Amino acid sequence: MSSLAGKTLFITGASRGIGLAIALRAARDGANVAIAAKTAEPHPKLPGTIYSAAREIEDAGGRALPLTVDVRDEDQVAQALAQTAAHFGGVDIVVNNASAIALGGSQQIDMKRFDLMHQINARGSYMTAKLAFPYLAMAENPHVLMLAPPLDMKEKWFAAHTAYSMAKFGMSLAVLGLAGEFRPAGVAVNALWPRTTIATAAVNNLLGGEKLMRASRKPDIMADAAHAIFCSPSRELTGQFLIDDVILAARGVTEFDAYRVDPTSPLAPDFFVPDDTPVPQGVSLKPLV
Repeated sequence: MSSLAGKTLFITGASRGIGLAIALRAARDGANVAIAAKTAEPHPKLPGTIYSAAREIEDAGGRALPLTVDVRDEDQVAQALAQTAAHFGGVDIVVNNASAIALGGSQQIDMKRFDLMHQINARGSYMTAKLAFPYLAMAENPHVLMLAPPLDMKEKWFAAHTAYSMAKFGMSLAVLGLAGEFRPAGVAVNALWPRTTIATAAVNNLLGGEKLMRASRKPDIMADAAHAIFCSPSRELTGQFLIDDVILAARGVTEFDAYRVDPTSPLAPDFFVPDDTPVPQGVSLKPLV
């Protein structure tokens, strides 16, 4: 399968950033996209709403269903999945993209922020996959994708921001467990993570501003990698922790420079990428000029 035409994607946090990029890539194939996100009204610091995302998806060739959803609320998630299935005739793919980040050690992160990260990242992703399973089990090539890191259990990934790392690795643990649980039904569960930082509002506002944005790749690389996963047979690709450029290289991609925001800047590595992750041929991490 090389196209997502007619497939229905349920994407959390799809009003902006990587979630929206994944939605637009699918829309170009003619896919249906349920945008399950909280932003119904414009945010002063963050671009996009569920309605502006819906317009972009439809302009790209897809069909959109904007849904106001807080992934911490079980009833809202269940109702949104039911609406999606009723509107489009089923659910083929679930993308757990919604995430919260607050960096800092135990003395800097209060328990309210700790709880928020765990409720959205680990609990929200687990719950969305759990509630989506009955719909996915009826699909032809069903996938669950978590935007979660490889399970590289090293102190260096935890020491500076234990609360955040626990929440993200919680998503990864859900991948490991749910892949095994869902395998008999043919429902794939995989994780996707970027080798480098990705130029999103979170990177700009919370992590490094304009300098880190220039050292990042565009969200398109994650969208293309996700598309490659969704086009793979769900019974053959599951339980994997995939890095964006590695999965693309395995699918025959050899040109990666177009994904760079600024070719004159060295690429900034993302958190959680294992040291032994292979660098595909054609990937340059240094300035190009």
